[in-house]
Amino acid sequence: EPNPEIPPKELKRMDRFAVFGMSAAIDAVNMSGLAGDCDPDRVGVLIASGIGGILELERQHHRLVQKGPRAVSPLLIPKMILDIVSGLVAIRYGFTNINFGIASACASGAHAIGEAFRTVKHGYADAVVTGGAEAGITPLSLAGFGNMNALSTRNDEPEKASRPFDRDRDGFVIGEGAGILVLEELEHAKRRGAPILAEMVGYGHTADAHHITDPAPGGAGARKAMAMAIRESGLTPDDVDYINAHGTSTPANDPAEAKAINDLFGRKVPLSSTKSMLGHLLGASGAVELIVSILTIRNGVIHPTVNYENPDPACDVDCVPEGPREQKVDFVISNSFGFGGHNCCLAVKAYRE
Repeated sequence: EPNPEIPPKELKRMDRFAVFGMSAAIDAVNMSGLAGDCDPDRVGVLIASGIGGILELERQHHRLVQKGPRAVSPLLIPKMILDIVSGLVAIRYGFTNINFGIASACASGAHAIGEAFRTVKHGYADAVVTGGAEAGITPLSLAGFGNMNALSTRNDEPEKASRPFDRDRDGFVIGEGAGILVLEELEHAKRRGAPILAEMVGYGHTADAHHITDPAPGGAGARKAMAMAIRESGLTPDDVDYINAHGTSTPANDPAEAKAINDLFGRKVPLSSTKSMLGHLLGASGAVELIVSILTIRNGVIHPTVNYENPDPACDVDCVPEGPREQKVDFVISNSFGFGGHNCCLAVKAYRE
């Protein structure tokens, strides 16, 4: 259900992905206490999406074909463009700092958070509302992903279709949703008495420059992105307690990510794929998975990779298949990779006074 704080009139002007994004943004801002307790010129909004308002695009294309161009809604463009969630959030709260959207396929949400981190770290803003939103379960989207053999065809056992790092994985399962958080400069947050959930300390981003959909051989770009994020944090690979893996359940991605992790760490770091349970939220996945990473730190519980039944020698990792694992977790990295050769890694650690 949409956030009840969104007026019905506004809902009619939003694609489904924007409803997800706006609903999550309202929750995040409410939790942070930021609205009314900040200089709006020092607060920005940076919310990503991989494909934006594809549902509205399909609906209006159908009207175009059936009834002609005059039947197309004048709201098509503002409902379709992926940057609209950033605009809607800024309008609602009057935040006038940085404001745009990012599209880097399945790394979009993570890149948005990384760029928000840079914006705050270098003093351009006191806080940024950031994350990703996606609603890609539509006939056209499913047809496109299906015809490129990206989706699982395990229709006889849909509950076991998403099986990252398992030998019998055959593609990902699309999910929908949004993940939004407030990144705030530490002293600014402390002065406000804001609830501080974790500290973001690193952002790595690289390009494979290899292929439009397949990762670089051996996951070289992914390894460099992880190393970059860890280096910026001031910590080392030995300090990483948990990895929230990109883990899409595709034949090509999982072994490339596994090799990148093993090459960088040289040890079995506990990792798990949130996509095994939530599906692949495309441009929102990186944001949702960073939130999961923060909860892992706070709760001291690593969630499992479900449906892992048959080990794959090409994916020699500790993906926590046995169930939730209680463990002290202080330092986490979260991976997100996207079609086009985009690699992104975010590093967060426990906050302590």
